Amino acid sequence: MDQTLPPCPQCSCEFTYEMGSLLVCPECAHEWAAGAVDDEGTDVIRDAVGNVLADGDTVTVIKTLKVKGSPTGIKSGTKVRNIRLVKGVGDHDIDCKVDGIGPMQLKSSVVKKA
Repeated sequence: MDQTLPPCPQCSCEFTYEMGSLLVCPECAHEWAAGAVDDEGTDVIRDAVGNVLADGDTVTVIKTLKVKGSPTGIKSGTKVRNIRLVKGVGDHDIDCKVDGIGPMQLKSSVVKKA
């Protein structure tokens, strides 16, 4: 079997497979973008539609998110300004402050660049 796909970055499983534009690990269910490393070898964080994100960008939430302790959560279409890219808990890679909610971390897969 020709193995051209990279192993899972979280659990190093060799049995990754493609699902659309994402790579998926069958053991830990981690999903990541196939081209998630740029030419210099550093990680590139992309939004839900494939745009490269950078510190200070403004993004829009593309789906309604439930937030513990908040009766409303974050509604789809909410703009989040001045994001910071981090290596957060799990797949959370955006550190930001959401108006009306406060500081939190978001996944890049639920936002698009504004």
